Amino acid sequence: MCRHLAYLGEPATLASLVLEPEHGLLAQSYAPADMRGGGTINADGHGTGWYPPGSTTPVRVRSASPLWSDTSYAALAAATTSGAVLAAVRSATVGMPVTATAAAPFTDGRWLFSHNGVVRGWPDSLAAAAAALPVIDLMTLDAPTDAALLWAVVRRGLADGADPADLLARVCADTERSAPGSRLNLLLTDGTTIWATAWRHALAVRAGPAGVTVASEPTHAFPDWTRVPDRHLVVARPGHHESHDLGAP
Repeated sequence: MCRHLAYLGEPATLASLVLEPEHGLLAQSYAPADMRGGGTINADGHGTGWYPPGSTTPVRVRSASPLWSDTSYAALAAATTSGAVLAAVRSATVGMPVTATAAAPFTDGRWLFSHNGVVRGWPDSLAAAAAALPVIDLMTLDAPTDAALLWAVVRRGLADGADPADLLARVCADTERSAPGSRLNLLLTDGTTIWATAWRHALAVRAGPAGVTVASEPTHAFPDWTRVPDRHLVVARPGHHESHDLGAP
């Protein structure tokens, strides 16, 4: 069911955020600690998006290969520096394709997005949500997956001017109504703010003077990680983060 992280802060290499930490996404790709029954490893692809210095438009790379076997990514990550990053490793739900386009992050304009979890009853449970979208949004889905459809819903809401925090909360609530029992950890950034939901899956935050990291699992054994309670939404910026209750089931 994937693992993901977002970072905002002092410029850092992608390798220092994704590959080098003792329990970074590289370690979480083959030895995750808190999958909660949602698979055992995350070997069905990976992706990273980052904002080059001075740019509000992210660059993204994705692959269908396991992160641990991608030597090209390792070289790129060591040579690339950014102060705003969103990365993910994927564990595909049974029946969904294993392709690079199915891997997070998804992107449009200044946005990067990831979904860690599963929508129960896919695809029937999201048929109404899909029907409410413009046809062009469905024609341009990255992949025929629950995560890509959730991104289409989020992307349309952002294009219509919705507040990101309100939008993610609404998407979680609407999806829960149509697909009870879903796991809906959503992660969104525009390069200046991180919005993230914890919905039946693990999430943690580490905020310090150098930056803020929101991740499925703590990437280091440092004591300053804060576990996010279930059904909460996090809004984070360098030096500050807050958590909001999304309500009872």
